[in-house]
Amino acid sequence: MDKSAEARNATEEANESPAVEWGARIGYGVLGGLHLLIAYIALNVAWGISGGSKQADQNGALKSLSNNTGGQILLWIGVVGFVLLGVWNITEGIITSSKEAKDRAKLVAKGVMYGFFAYTTFKVAALGGTKGGDQQTQDFTQKLMGGPGGPVLVGILGLVILGVAAYHVYKGWKKKFLEDLEEHPGEWAVHAGQYGYIAKGVAIGIVGLFFMTAAFTSNSNEVKGLDGALKSLKDMTGGPVILTLVALGFAAYGVYSFARARYVRL
Repeated sequence: MDKSAEARNATEEANESPAVEWGARIGYGVLGGLHLLIAYIALNVAWGISGGSKQADQNGALKSLSNNTGGQILLWIGVVGFVLLGVWNITEGIITSSKEAKDRAKLVAKGVMYGFFAYTTFKVAALGGTKGGDQQTQDFTQKLMGGPGGPVLVGILGLVILGVAAYHVYKGWKKKFLEDLEEHPGEWAVHAGQYGYIAKGVAIGIVGLFFMTAAFTSNSNEVKGLDGALKSLKDMTGGPVILTLVALGFAAYGVYSFARARYVRL
C-alpha cells in the first residue's frame, strides 16, 4: 500500500471515530442554538423590545452568549464542534471518491464555512467580540470594489448569494434536506426544516439584493449582512409581522438543527 492510500485510510478511520462524529453533531446543535438566539433578537427588533439593538446575526448571537460564564463555556464547546464539523466535511469531500464532483465540492465548501464559524466563535470567546457582521461585509465589499472590475465582481457575488438563497428555498420546499439525514426525523422536524430553509432563503436573498444594489451604484455602503437584511424588513409595510414570520423561520431552522444533530448522515 502506497503512502497516499495509507493517508487516505487513516483519514477515513479518523472521520469515523466517535470523537469526530460527536464533535460534528455538537456543531450542528450549537448552530441550532445560534439560530434560536438570532430569532429572539429579530423578534425584539420587530416589536421594539429591549435588546432589539443587538445584531440579528451570528455575531450578535455569539456576543449575547459571551456575557456570562455559562455562555462562555458554550462558546468554547461551539469552537470545538465547528472545528470538527469543518474538518469532517473537508476531509470527507477530499477522500470520498464514490461521490460526484459537485457533491465533493459542496462538502469542502461547507467545511470552509464551518471553519469560518469556528474562527468567529473563537474570536468572541477569546477576545470578547468582533466587528459587526454588517461592518465586516461592508469592509470586504469596499476592498473588492476598489480592485479591477470591482463593481462587476460585487455583482457576481450578489448573483451567487441569490443563487444560494434560491437553493435554500428549493431545498426547503422540496424537502431535499432529508437527503442529509440517515433516517426520518419525524414530521415535526420536517415541518421545521421546510419553514426554516425557506425563511433563511428569503433573508439570504435580501442580502443578495443589497450586493446587487451596491454593484449598480458602485457604493459599498449599500451592502448589508444578515443583520441589516432582517432589520430592513421592519421598514416595509407590515414590517413587524413580516420580520416576525422570518424570525420564527430562523427559530424553526434552529429546531431542525437539533434534529439534524441526531439524525445527520456522517
